[in-house]
Amino acid sequence: MDINEKLATIQAEFKSKKSRFNSFGKYYFRSAEDILEATKPFLKKLGVTVVITERYIHTEMLPVLETTATLSDLESSVSATAIVGVDMDQKGMQVPQKFGTASSYGKKYALGNLFLIDDTQDSDATNEHGKNGVAKVTQKKTKKTINVGDEAYEKAVTYIESGGKISVIKSKYNLSKEADIGLALIATKDEVKTSD
Repeated sequence: MDINEKLATIQAEFKSKKSRFNSFGKYYFRSAEDILEATKPFLKKLGVTVVITERYIHTEMLPVLETTATLSDLESSVSATAIVGVDMDQKGMQVPQKFGTASSYGKKYALGNLFLIDDTQDSDATNEHGKNGVAKVTQKKTKKTINVGDEAYEKAVTYIESGGKISVIKSKYNLSKEADIGLALIATKDEVKTSD
């Protein structure tokens, strides 16, 4: 098995729980340590190692850390890189903490790039962390919005005409203003028909 096949095995079988909790943003997230812990069963089984290296890049605007995660066996290796800026204006942190935070992010995202960890539903990937005075956390599961003319809208119309409730649709979907009014009118017509 070559290094690419070993990497593909890890990518396909990899599972890492989100064991960390951000009390400010009220969400769970996985750390670089969680990812590394989840890779340990593969190391001996596949005869591979994981090494993380960091390189400081000085820029005019802000310091940058380039973090590289490398999977290797005795013959070859595969790497993935993440670039993270160090926020020197972050309040309440000493300089080592600012670099440590950037380092943690870099490791997490380099490992995520290497092992194809999908963080699209991870609030840590989309949270603005209090910038502009407001923490924005995305929902883990977002509802699809139904608009008039959508295929989903036509299905909703059929559902209501057959006796379904708008409240059931609203529990599963967001409705545009026009879709909400349209479905309410259809429901009202059906109630008038059944009372005649």
